[in-house]
Order: sequence, then C-alpha cells, then structure tokens
Amino acid sequence: MNLSYSWTPHQAQAQQRDQISPLRNPLMDMLQAVRATGSIAGAARVLDLSYRHVWGELKRWEQVLGQPLILWEKGQAARLTEFADKLLWAERQAQARLVPQISALQAELEKTFAVAFDPGSHLLTVYASHDDALVKLREHSARQSLHLDMRFCGSVDAIRALNEGRCTVAGFHAPLQPDASTLTARTYKPLLKTGHHKLIGFASREQGWMVAPGNPKNISGWHDLTRADLRLVNRTLGTGTRLLLDQWLQTHKPASLPTGYDNEEPSHSAVATRIASGHADLGLGIASAAQAQKLDFVPLTQENYWLVCLKSALNNPAVIALRQVLQSPEWQQVLGQQTGYRLHDEAGQIQSLKQCLPWWPNR
Repeated sequence: MNLSYSWTPHQAQAQQRDQISPLRNPLMDMLQAVRATGSIAGAARVLDLSYRHVWGELKRWEQVLGQPLILWEKGQAARLTEFADKLLWAERQAQARLVPQISALQAELEKTFAVAFDPGSHLLTVYASHDDALVKLREHSARQSLHLDMRFCGSVDAIRALNEGRCTVAGFHAPLQPDASTLTARTYKPLLKTGHHKLIGFASREQGWMVAPGNPKNISGWHDLTRADLRLVNRTLGTGTRLLLDQWLQTHKPASLPTGYDNEEPSHSAVATRIASGHADLGLGIASAAQAQKLDFVPLTQENYWLVCLKSALNNPAVIALRQVLQSPEWQQVLGQQTGYRLHDEAGQIQSLKQCLPWWPNR
C-alpha cells in the first residue's frame, strides 16, 4: 500500500463521489463512477477523462490485480463485479476509520506547501553546531515567515558545508578571547577566509561540566579531567566543544587520557542524558542542556556562538530576514529566557573576521 498526494493552486470543485476523506485513489474513483453511471462512457464524462483512458485503465488494473472488475455484458449497463464491490467497501471502511488523521495530514500538508507559494516567506538552509538557542530561533523565526532548514553537525562540518555550497549559513562557536595558537584557531582558520566569509552576531553562552545532581563527586574545574575516579563522556571529533577539551589536554599534557575519553555523543543533550542515566560522571556542555536533565552545572568558560555566511549571500532575502529576526526585541526576549545565554552585543550585525577572530596577522 503506497500513499500519494496531489494539489491545485486554487480551490477546485471536488469530484462528486463519497467525499468522506481528501485521500483519493484513481481506480476507486473510476469504479465509483461506473457504479453511479452504469457505463464506461458515463464514468469518463463524470471524471472528465476520455473513454479510451478509463477503459484502458480498468483493463490494466484487472491484469495487475488478477481479478475482473467490470461485468462486460453487451447491451446491458456496466456493473461492478463482486470483487470490485468489496474493494469499494474496504476503501469506505478504511477511510471512515481514518478520516480524522487523514484530514489532519491534509491540513498540515497544505500549511507546509503554502510556504512555497507565499512570496513573503523565506527558506534558509543552516548547518550548525548543536545549540539549544538555535532550536528556539527555528521555532521563533517560523512565526515570522522565515523557515530554517536546520541540520545539526560539528562546527567544522558546518563550515565545510557552507564552503561546499550545501547551506547558506553555518553556525560555530569559539572562545570570547580567541588566541591564534589554540587548537580552535588552528582548526577554524584554514576554513575561513577574510573578505570571503562574514560573521553574523548571534549569542554568547557558557560551557562547563554537566554533573550529577548535587555534584556528589565534587567536580570544580578543568583539573578534574586528571582524576582517575571520574568517567568522562565526550563530544565527537569536529565539534567546537571537543576542540575546547582537546585544547586543555594538549596544553596540560596529563599522563593519560581521561577515563571515557572515547565515549562520544553527538549533542549536548545526548551527553546530559548519559550523565543523568549514571553512565558517566561529567561531560562538557551548555547550561541549558544540564538544566533540561536536572543536572548540576559547573561553569568553565564563556564563548561566542557565531553564524557565518559568504559575503556574496549578504543580499539574500532570507539572510536579510534572519538578521532582522535576530535584531528584533521579540527574539531578544526569547533568548533572554534561555539558561546560560546572553544576547550578543552585535546580534544580527555583520562582523569582520579579523576583528572578532584575530587569527590573521595585519599586513
């Protein structure tokens, strides 16, 4: 059983049949029309199709189903076979049971496809490092006719997707005071080109240890990574959060990697879930993810979350709409209610790579 749909750009007059549902099937329409009119020619007129098409389709379906559908008796009105009668009965029974769900699905499809026909709506493809505020932005912007087709991945993969033309905007995060010698700088710098990429201010947020409620292990800082009694849950390679942790390890060079270093999760919420279930003692993440799982949070560092696009995309109507949403008081109020976030001073404003990420020497 396969389902399909069709649409018209205007309100068309519904076909005269048992309209108990918007779900239609051409074969059932033909059988119903034959029953109602008593002939193939009459069915063709009702359906606004040619006689040859209706006759051919009925014959084709008889071969596919291996059952006769029409009693073809010369000089008499065309009649449905018992099998065809049972097909129509089965459809009526199924549609009668499913009409609420089918009608709801039709309404949802109509609402979704209306975006494509609305000149005032915009669609923007965004690849981004996982972030709870971006989820809120997607919900908020949809009410402003800006629809964010958002794919969460690591920061590195997000910028690569931008450079390869798979998205228009990417999201990544970096320390508030980035240093050119850090692993973060060495990772991002080859992917971003001054004069080619432009930053868009989004938000500042806290990163820290997510730990069990009450912090029973007394975890207090970065140095706890060296404790043999703690089990870490890590983020995947290519994420900005993994870069932060690996940078600390490279700088301080502990005798061995933390227990659980190879246990990876794809998002802040997945890390929080692992800790909440008792399978890990600490994991680096954001405060809102810890709060969602009722975990304690030990702040470690502040960072900027940036959106980035190509300079050539600045006049894209969807990018302009995004910047307007970010600068709106309504969005600022939404972000202000998110735990661990602070609105960026230049939210929605175009920023220079050299000014915000001073990894390129002045010439």
